[in-house]
Amino acid sequence: MVPFNFNPSISHPLYYIRKGLYRKISLYAPELKGQLMDFGCGEKPYRSLFTNVSGYTGVDYDSEGHSHANESIDVYYDGVTLPFADQHFDSIFSSEVFEHVFTLPQILPELNRVLKPGGKMLITCPFAWEEHEVPIDYARYSRFALKDMLEKNGFKVLVADKNGHYMSALHQLLIVYINDQWLHRVTFFSRFNLFKKLVRQALVPFLNILFYLFEPLWPVSESFYLNTIILAEKC
Repeated sequence: MVPFNFNPSISHPLYYIRKGLYRKISLYAPELKGQLMDFGCGEKPYRSLFTNVSGYTGVDYDSEGHSHANESIDVYYDGVTLPFADQHFDSIFSSEVFEHVFTLPQILPELNRVLKPGGKMLITCPFAWEEHEVPIDYARYSRFALKDMLEKNGFKVLVADKNGHYMSALHQLLIVYINDQWLHRVTFFSRFNLFKKLVRQALVPFLNILFYLFEPLWPVSESFYLNTIILAEKC
């Protein structure tokens, strides 16, 4: 089962980005089969969605961006070389990781090396998002940038999808601002527990529900969005 924080209810401050990612990953997860590597796995929150795989190996890098305590990491790599033989995996999954890899053009050949010919890789990356896991936050990639880098490193892009649209991205960023600045920064109002409780249990759910009801009325523009989702295949 996917943990609540990664498949949240509408009352959650990250509802629009996390629920959207959950749906997109659920949509494309059946494409990945055999021995799968979860690159930058963390706690492996989406593992249960990959029902077609025969093995699931979580790989991560011990960086200063966040603590890996209580996470489900099987193998740590050194940030340069993956400790696996050529063509070891049938598929690769990597969610919200590439923005934390400073040397991404150097890692892509490694991902290609350990993947079997015809093997598929599913990637998600933030497009419109605040700085996170500071200071290990290096980039925001459009689908065009990801497609270019992947094609230069032996992959063919099969699907380039998006999570969210212009208005849902703006709404989600507003909720993040309210949650981060009003509840977790010292202000006059944030000193009162009642204020925090009202924001967390009333204001955030109310704004999310209000947007849900009025979202169909907004003209849809996908030029600004929350996440890029890429399904690629090793050539």
